[in-house]
Amino acid sequence: MNTATGRTLTDRDHIAQSVRDILTTPIGTRVMRRDYGSLLPELIDQPQHQTTRLRAMSATVSALLRWEPRLRISRVAFETTADGRLFIDIEQQRVDGPRADLQQLRVPLGTGSV
Repeated sequence: MNTATGRTLTDRDHIAQSVRDILTTPIGTRVMRRDYGSLLPELIDQPQHQTTRLRAMSATVSALLRWEPRLRISRVAFETTADGRLFIDIEQQRVDGPRADLQQLRVPLGTGSV
């Protein structure tokens, strides 16, 4: 179900919504599920250098491995647009369906630089 409209989602859209929720939820903020989320929100506004990028990639992959069992992650990359918007590009395979094609998933994360 779409969290904004309440309408039914396709599998791909549901996974994108789930990934966005996992990555943007700070660990420790969900009642009754304190370990849900990722460390990525803590890293969003850190200085942009290779160490921060590596930490952000690690936080992304480890959170998705734990909380999104329908995916197998192949690659993670970040892109910051000229107007300051941050996107995470995830190359992934679905492991729960009949097709295991590599697909690109682009998730907007907000402002900041990673």
